[in-house]
Amino acid sequence: MKDLIYRQEYVDKLKSYKDKDLIKVVTGLRRSGKSTLLELFREDLISSGVSLEQTQLFNFELPENFLNKTWETIYFDIKSKIKEGQNNYIFLDEIQNIENFEKLVDGLYTSENIDVYITGSNAYLLSSELATLLSGRYIEISILPFSFLEYLKIRNIDYNNKYLNYEALFFDYVNETSLPKGVELREEGYDKIFEYLDALYTTIIEKDISQRHKINDKRAFSNVIKFIASNIGNQVSPNSISKALKADNQSIHHATVEKFINYLVYSFVFYCVNRFDIKGKKQLATQEKYYLVDIGLLNVLIGRERTADKGHILENIVYLELLRRGYKIWTGAMKSGEVDFVTKNKNGEIEYYQVTWELSTPETVKREFGSLEKIKDNYPKYLLSAESFPQGQNGIIHKNVFEWLLKRE
Repeated sequence: MKDLIYRQEYVDKLKSYKDKDLIKVVTGLRRSGKSTLLELFREDLISSGVSLEQTQLFNFELPENFLNKTWETIYFDIKSKIKEGQNNYIFLDEIQNIENFEKLVDGLYTSENIDVYITGSNAYLLSSELATLLSGRYIEISILPFSFLEYLKIRNIDYNNKYLNYEALFFDYVNETSLPKGVELREEGYDKIFEYLDALYTTIIEKDISQRHKINDKRAFSNVIKFIASNIGNQVSPNSISKALKADNQSIHHATVEKFINYLVYSFVFYCVNRFDIKGKKQLATQEKYYLVDIGLLNVLIGRERTADKGHILENIVYLELLRRGYKIWTGAMKSGEVDFVTKNKNGEIEYYQVTWELSTPETVKREFGSLEKIKDNYPKYLLSAESFPQGQNGIIHKNVFEWLLKRE
């Protein structure tokens, strides 16, 4: 199975920065494929003529690679194996486990003939300490779990077959997991997937967040997580969460809620999307929306059957796909309603997206098309739904969401 999991898009990104005077920083959730990406890229280098001795790979989740070692000892160990007069490629996996890792990275970066690639599962470490020391000298590549397209490829499903039951496959995708190792486990049964997700979630919450940030009130933290997970695609704020939990006899100050949310975002469990005032053309500072990195984690978080909230689940998947395609994303705010996503594509062009599972009633048609019709500009406006025969109106492009997900644009 592993031989099939070749993530061309991400490998190509690394290739495009090869030998450039930049540190390549690969970020993302634990087990989203960062280590595999480094291994794949390393194999590509070797197959292109780079010798094995010109590469060094360290996985700092393995105790033997960091226990009782300082950044200096690791630095000099790497330097002692450098091939003089040749390009050397150094891969440092889960670098945040090394104390003062930024000094190690800086030392290697400033050395001759060394191209540095690092991964990390915590955005705070990488964005704060690295940014301070290495301002303007690194590029961040954010990796996500499998897209719907990748998921079908891994299952060896001919996604070009127009008679496929896309809806059934979609619910497999969101009810199981999009994480690479979890997809590998699907042949062993759903119980194995659940055990894997449960163990992963526990590691992230306990090791990456609770221990690192010394969270003592585990129950309060858990309640905040479950609240956000239960409100995917809804506007929330630390204050509104605090009030909602207080009404349920759980007292958590809004400042504490805000800290908890930041920890979850920094660890790539949730992605925060700010609101954008469409008329005023400015970002708003309150009532953000949150989307989950892998919908399969809902099994662990709240145990909810995905068909119960198809609209918001679909919205979450569309958000992640827009992110994969390199879009900048906001939720659109208007005086009389909202649009799910206001985006800027890689060319800086604005596009609007409205997502709904189905247009089952005249009221739904009026609401979903109406939100886009209220925007008085000429930028492209898309309505994505599960309809087999989409029909646009008033210049709005209506697309089948499964076809949209399977066609990279």
